[in-house]
Amino acid sequence: MSKRVTKSLLSKEYRDYLMSTHFWGPVFNWMIPIATIFDTRKHPRIISGKMTMALTLYSLVFMRFAWKVQPRNLLLFMCHMTNVGAQLTQGYRFVQYHYGEKKELDSKQK
Repeated sequence: MSKRVTKSLLSKEYRDYLMSTHFWGPVFNWMIPIATIFDTRKHPRIISGKMTMALTLYSLVFMRFAWKVQPRNLLLFMCHMTNVGAQLTQGYRFVQYHYGEKKELDSKQK
């Protein structure tokens, strides 16, 4: 590592950032999109359409907040952007499972 990078990492501003909610809030918030991404491998019958919609709207609101707050919180912005993508994927799976053609075929076979 260069001296400039080392000096930057050891600076008071960087230490203050690492000890702030501006850093730790988004770090722990990443658990939501990570869990959603892992859930995409599970059967779509476990997906809650209402919760998926709520989490999508929640992340859209906080994406705007992360962009507007000064200084901008890009870590929080990226977390919520990832969550919107993951929730929309789950929403698509929910709609396909409950309202798609495969569901109609399954009910006719029973």
